[in-house]
Amino acid sequence: MSKKTIGRRTTLGLLGAGLVAAPFIRPSFGQAAWPEQTSVPDILKGSGEVRIATFGGTMQETQQKAYFEPFEKITGIKVRAFPGSDPTKIKAMVDTGNVEWDMAQLSRGSIMNLQKRGDYFEKIDYDIVDPGVEKQFRFEYGLEMLVWAQVLAYRTDAFKGAVPSGWADFWDTKKFPGDRALYGTNSGGFPEMEFALMAAGVPPDKIYPIDIDKALASYSKIKKDVFKWWDTGAVPIQLLTDREVTMTSVWNGRMAALQAAGVPAAVSWNQGLSKRDAWGIPKGAKNKVNAMKFVAYSTMAIPQARVCLGIPYGSVNAKSNEYIPAERLAVLPSAPDIAKQLVPYNYDWWIDNRETVIPKFNKWLLS
Repeated sequence: MSKKTIGRRTTLGLLGAGLVAAPFIRPSFGQAAWPEQTSVPDILKGSGEVRIATFGGTMQETQQKAYFEPFEKITGIKVRAFPGSDPTKIKAMVDTGNVEWDMAQLSRGSIMNLQKRGDYFEKIDYDIVDPGVEKQFRFEYGLEMLVWAQVLAYRTDAFKGAVPSGWADFWDTKKFPGDRALYGTNSGGFPEMEFALMAAGVPPDKIYPIDIDKALASYSKIKKDVFKWWDTGAVPIQLLTDREVTMTSVWNGRMAALQAAGVPAAVSWNQGLSKRDAWGIPKGAKNKVNAMKFVAYSTMAIPQARVCLGIPYGSVNAKSNEYIPAERLAVLPSAPDIAKQLVPYNYDWWIDNRETVIPKFNKWLLS
């Protein structure tokens, strides 16, 4: 870790609170009325409750308005939401037989990684899932329900009108000067080796299987210019705001708060990673049937569109675009014009190789 990173940590800590809490979904709440789901198949109706673990924060705020409240109203099943979804908690619950959640927001990778270690999730009942949910989002032990992207973000006032597009530009510190930030492994995440490979000229469709040594060699070319290896989504946003960096990788949804605050910054979608969140139902969930009903409801076209209107993430239901205004669709990672610029993230490769990659990356980082 560089001295400049350590030296400015305090500044980040003091200033970060403002944007961490920025209600970047609330402006959408005040816009035109969202589409309403006026009916559902009888098989989705019921009684009792469903306990859902979420990632909390603004994501849960959106979910509350987009489908928790309407699901209760239209099906008769009460939703109890719990922020703090965590695969390690699910493992402990299933191992002890004390399953407190009926379903959880996770990634496909988290679900499949746990399944490799035991029987931790129920199979999804796809007989009741809307046919508009595309095949690539379906897997045996979960259903992906939210599309987001890990992309390049930059300050628009930093390069005298030049616009970076792709990771070769991110790595080009002569044409695009200034410090950078990239995602690290401090929070248990995976390094952005895909970006390092594309910067080295590897075509997007040839990234996987990842050549680890080639990726690290590419990283070495920019290492001295990386001001911060970030580990939470608020950090790159704050770094851009404070002019600590001119470019960073970022989760696309976080940029809405930045731009709403008037910070001169933009996203380059080209060569971003298309990622997804998924619903998983822990093995032994007390309200498994209701959880299955909620999985089916929340991935219908209108509930998916409502989420997109509340937070700039994308839909897994192809029919949702019919309910999303063009100006909103233009900033969603599931929009056709944007999706074709993104690289599908290979969760399976990372599950199979994480134990090799992480130690090598951490050793390289400390070298």
